[in-house]
Amino acid sequence: MELKPGLSALVTGGASGIGKALCLALASKGIFVTIVDFSEEKGKEVASLVEKENSKFHQNLGFPSAIFVKCDVTSLRDLNLAFEKHVSTYGGLDICINNAGIANTALFWKDQTDGTKTWKHTINVNLVAVIDCTRLAIKSMQALQKPGVIINMGSSAGLYPMYIDPIYSATKGGVVMFTRSLAPYRRQGIRVNVLCPEFVQTEMGEKVGAKYITLLGGYVQMENVVKGAFDLIMDESRAGSCLWITNRRGMEYWPGPAAEVKYLVRSSSSSRRKISFRAPLGAQLPQSFEKVVVHKLTHNFRDATHIVRAPLKLPIESGHVLLKIIYAGVNASDVNFSSGRYFLGNKKDLSSLLPFDAGFEAVGIIAAVGDSVSNLEVGTPAAIMVYGGYAEFMTVSSKHILPIGRPDPEVVAMLTSGLTASIALEKVGQMESGQLVLVTAAAGGTGQFAVQLAKLAGNKVVATCGGKEKARLLKDLGVDRVIDYKTEDIKTVLKNEFPKGVDIVYESVGGDMFDLCLNALAIRGRLIVIGMISQYQGEHGWKPKNYPGLVEKLLTKSQSVAGFFLPQYSYLWKEHLARQFDLYSSGKLKIAIDPKRFLGLHSVPDAVEHLHSGRSSGKVVVCIDPTFEQQMAKL
Repeated sequence: MELKPGLSALVTGGASGIGKALCLALASKGIFVTIVDFSEEKGKEVASLVEKENSKFHQNLGFPSAIFVKCDVTSLRDLNLAFEKHVSTYGGLDICINNAGIANTALFWKDQTDGTKTWKHTINVNLVAVIDCTRLAIKSMQALQKPGVIINMGSSAGLYPMYIDPIYSATKGGVVMFTRSLAPYRRQGIRVNVLCPEFVQTEMGEKVGAKYITLLGGYVQMENVVKGAFDLIMDESRAGSCLWITNRRGMEYWPGPAAEVKYLVRSSSSSRRKISFRAPLGAQLPQSFEKVVVHKLTHNFRDATHIVRAPLKLPIESGHVLLKIIYAGVNASDVNFSSGRYFLGNKKDLSSLLPFDAGFEAVGIIAAVGDSVSNLEVGTPAAIMVYGGYAEFMTVSSKHILPIGRPDPEVVAMLTSGLTASIALEKVGQMESGQLVLVTAAAGGTGQFAVQLAKLAGNKVVATCGGKEKARLLKDLGVDRVIDYKTEDIKTVLKNEFPKGVDIVYESVGGDMFDLCLNALAIRGRLIVIGMISQYQGEHGWKPKNYPGLVEKLLTKSQSVAGFFLPQYSYLWKEHLARQFDLYSSGKLKIAIDPKRFLGLHSVPDAVEHLHSGRSSGKVVVCIDPTFEQQMAKL
């Protein structure tokens, strides 16, 4: 949601502390505000300040740009009146911030009362009232059928134990889990998020001992709390999200993806539900088909390959399926494959393997199934990641079939490119939140996934690319700092703007870029090598490089350099592909396909050369069957 003049917001606990700061910050954007609080004197004062700020945007409104409603948030009657007054004044509700909260007035272990005026009252204000306000805000937004955002004020005390006030910790923990459980409301256009700062210097925060505050690194600055709230309001991908703010770690989303995967359960039926698409197929299969094969070992893909016609063997072998390929993905490592780099043995021995099929990845439609295949049907969309993707048809074992929702080019991008980014960052990079992540060649097939997954995990992302169009793409994907090496010196930017170094590097260029990234690593930094495209081309192809002093560099700063080769993580493919498809389907993940069109098998060498030219932006894809693509476009 864009914060713009004319929107309206209701803020509980808006007369002081964080609530007051948020009311004034909203007013600075020209947003109408209802201040809900028990303190009439302070509430009216804030309303006056909001109106003064709003006067910069609105003249002669005919209604107040700010109103104060005295309210006891534990009274459902008071809350109903507050929401009704807001909606009747402003004609709707765009933003609701449930900020009202108190600390427990008595130490839990010393409290001899029944808790009515102490811990039970704290629960009613901090948790029950938040639930009531959220419910009323959702009801208001649903009635007007308008999108809206609700921000519940949690606390870091809801993420880890707060021994000095267990009741407060319990209420804020409840707010966190309550909010995160409301993520499905995004389907109705309503996003509910929770903000969890550590102690802020407010009247309540100042009651905490100075020693404890010092241990935490001091008070969290109010402007960071406001920024966090605004991020949760504006980021359309955030629903059910929890933003944790500390001085020690900055801003990060909690929990991180590594922790999240431990509790997320994917039902077998959910995958089946997504595959509701069925494509029409011709009643008769051809007797033969064309495919690209490697007939000579060389890094020059055009010289290494040609198209051959092969018989289509029917019936399909037991336990196998026939896949009609619609799209095939192009990868930098196609030239390594055509030169025999991925096979063991010397070049003379490898020649005996010729000819062999080319292509790593493809999506298409199941055209026939063999005996004993009971879980796959003709017409079902599917993806494969086995050698031979540059072909009109492929016969593969049913165990290699990856279920997908539709046979679209975006799904091709999720395969080698997307899975490499997802698995490498999680397993090799051990990516969490609040880190600085550098992605090289970031506008390419896999780079675009790496930058987005790093951002979704709550990290700051720096990305390198070459050219204005690529830089624009990366900015659209949310990259914090784009370094266009055609106009800026990467080394200088990293040294001046990130002097402490980067925590994780996702590196695919190799050569001088590898050296530069290694020198830019922070203490305990991790460099993931997923390729070295700059070294794949040339007269003699890929030549190993020497890295003198590498061990000493790593030892000095406890750094690590690790390689990542996707086939060795095949046991994670289905899980991570499903995860990416969910992100893409919910709009959290954008997928850029290179705009240059490559149609038919004969265009595969052109596509490979285009990728290596440095001019590509996004995933390079070949449409193997343009006729079928046109047919699908009409569905």
